[in-house]
Amino acid sequence: MTRPVIGIIGNSYLLDGSYPTHAGGTMNSCAVASVSNALPMIIPADPTMVRVEELLEICDGFLLTGGRPNVHPEEYGEAETPAHGDFDRCRDAITLPLIRACVDRGQPFMGICRGFQEVNVAMGGTLYPEIRDLPGRDNHRMPPDGTLEEKFALRHVVTLTEGGPFHRLFGAREVMTNTLHGQGIKTPGSRVVIDGHAPDGTPEAIYIDGAPGFTMSVQWHPEWNAGSDPVSRPLFQAFGAAARDWRDGKVTPRLRMGA
Repeated sequence: MTRPVIGIIGNSYLLDGSYPTHAGGTMNSCAVASVSNALPMIIPADPTMVRVEELLEICDGFLLTGGRPNVHPEEYGEAETPAHGDFDRCRDAITLPLIRACVDRGQPFMGICRGFQEVNVAMGGTLYPEIRDLPGRDNHRMPPDGTLEEKFALRHVVTLTEGGPFHRLFGAREVMTNTLHGQGIKTPGSRVVIDGHAPDGTPEAIYIDGAPGFTMSVQWHPEWNAGSDPVSRPLFQAFGAAARDWRDGKVTPRLRMGA
């Protein structure tokens, strides 16, 4: 039997400053292929090329990746400022309706970093443009220098809700994660349950209350060392199992789907 298909939402970049590309990050594809045991397929997130309805029929699940451009603040009713950084309106036009459709259908998705923020915005939530500027908050951004190992190193604890889906999946209430983000959740969207926090109170793990499918999303980057990290591995394994259940027409158990 063929593996389930995971659509990896790509980001738009100018290669060498001039050549337009769509990219999804090799670590994301490797994690989907080797840990989720699924077929990774990079999606050009551009409504002039793809339609949400087509993606829902072709893919068994979706990985909403991280990326430098941020969700445009108009998507959550705020004006653009320099603090909001760069944007990718084409990706917004694909991911936000895609997330809402997946929630309604029970089709699995997992959000990572920007993808985590997209889930919140899609459900009506808002974002802070820069976490490190808030009183009492830490700098969660990627270190500007160093090797990949240093940039993706585990940097803080995430404390999970007692008995919640992340606690049950990981088998621990506290886990160590990396952190490479500037923005974060300000107000949670409708049905968005914050299931884990960093020590400074920044939301780090969410799921959609009552959703019939897998909706577990994280602010950190679990694609790094996904096959060996004790937090990343069960997350990608559960995501792959949910995608197989979708492909096979099965109802996903609540522990597995995180809702």
